[in-house]
Amino acid sequence: MRCNLGHQSLSTKIIPTLLLQKYGQFSGPLSLLLGSYITVVSFLRNQNIMNKINHFVGVDISKDKFDVWDSKAGHRSFANQPKGFREFTKQLSSNSFCVMEATGSYYQQLAMYLYGHKISLAVVNPISIKRFIQMKLEQNKTDKSDARMIALYGQEQPGLSPWIPAPEYITQCKQLQRVIVIYLKQNTSLKNHIQSLESRGVKSGILMRSLKRQLKQVRQEIALLEAEMQSLIQQYDAELFVNLSSIPGIGKKTAAFLIVLTNGFRDFDNYRQVSSFCGLSPTEHSSGSSVKGRSRISKRGNPYIRNQLFMCSFTASQCNPQCQLLYQRLVNKGKSKKLALIAVCNKLIKQSFAVAQSGIPYDPAYRSRMVCQ
Repeated sequence: MRCNLGHQSLSTKIIPTLLLQKYGQFSGPLSLLLGSYITVVSFLRNQNIMNKINHFVGVDISKDKFDVWDSKAGHRSFANQPKGFREFTKQLSSNSFCVMEATGSYYQQLAMYLYGHKISLAVVNPISIKRFIQMKLEQNKTDKSDARMIALYGQEQPGLSPWIPAPEYITQCKQLQRVIVIYLKQNTSLKNHIQSLESRGVKSGILMRSLKRQLKQVRQEIALLEAEMQSLIQQYDAELFVNLSSIPGIGKKTAAFLIVLTNGFRDFDNYRQVSSFCGLSPTEHSSGSSVKGRSRISKRGNPYIRNQLFMCSFTASQCNPQCQLLYQRLVNKGKSKKLALIAVCNKLIKQSFAVAQSGIPYDPAYRSRMVCQ
């Protein structure tokens, strides 16, 4: 059973996607049928896997080592390198299921090694683990205790899905994206420094020339990396890239970043999950008559894509028919323009998800069959 986990997961996701791309003209009933197929097969497959697993291994990963804990062998520690991976794998059985946190880039090598050796694993959001530990009133905070609590989390969460690595080009694009964000911060810092000097009357000199030369170099690097990222996306996900770019308000940069961050929207079941992932989902903090917090967006997730979508909302509120109606309706109700623009951001996410799922470009006249009925 363990040897087929990865291939089954890929087949339930990739095969329907290829069929949808090939027969895109029947996007209505076919996309509905394929969506139901993916949901049912994934549910049955995960239930079958979890019913046969009785050995959960918690893995707490740091830069140089990773600590593991399970009910049979207790606590052990291994080096976070290939030698440690081999030693750890030898101690796993056919019904072992490893659970680990998505701790930056530290978990990726071990996760890829386990996946390559057909070992079942799940990569969990660290916030979920943190809240679980708080719920259990755990007082200690050590690598050993964290590994034990992660294993306990795996035992008590029956809905954990086996981890599937993103395609290689998505991984490459994410690396490019991280460097682009670093350069964008440098670009802003250099511009602010130049403006600060100009406000003091400094118009020339070696300092000003150095800053402007550095600013020009940073912008060239940004353009180079963005072109490389778009080239990779057009090579592997050209149709989705074109379809997303057809949405009024979504430019090529935003379309590329959405594809990279969401793995082509293949990691999400609905647009609300994408909105929450981007930190644009509304949250409320109130209780009784004393606690009356204002509703606001969560601001979790990648701040750059959130900023990109917010900038896109200005154009979409003018050029995108559905977004324009939404914006005007909220403003006419007395809502603030910023709130209306955030609602437009969520509308753009909804449209992007629909375009990705249907496999067809944006159609301003399209109406859902459910709405028509």
